[in-house]
Amino acid sequence: MNLKEQINEAVKNALKAGDEMRKKTLRMVQAGIKQVEVDKRIELDDEAVMAILQREIKLRKEALDEAVGAKREDLAADARIEIDILKEFLPKSLSAEELRSIVMGVIAETGAAGIVDMGKVMKGVMPKVAGKATGDEISSMVKSLLAPQ
Repeated sequence: MNLKEQINEAVKNALKAGDEMRKKTLRMVQAGIKQVEVDKRIELDDEAVMAILQREIKLRKEALDEAVGAKREDLAADARIEIDILKEFLPKSLSAEELRSIVMGVIAETGAAGIVDMGKVMKGVMPKVAGKATGDEISSMVKSLLAPQ
């Protein structure tokens, strides 16, 4: 069962269970997937769906930060719940050491020597860690490993 089918099944289960928060969150993801499919006239694969899920999580983290800053604990709690729901559909995140190992391997493959080669390294790392690490985490790891010591 692909990721899109898993999300559709989870929506059905949320409807049956009467879980409004889960239903609302997953329907927003479905709408995002459908929007991309209609705009690009393609059927999305699991990797593209994971990218949409990560974008949705990032948006909710930003909303969480704003809610905490505005001292709106009710909104912050909703954002936390939505983030947890969305994370269920992503693969387990890589540990810092696993990510470091992958980045080091790509640096060796590409022969990257400094921060100017960051683009080459990022291009090699992204497909290997799709959905298992955020772009910010990857970027920060690559910068730390390519920066002069």
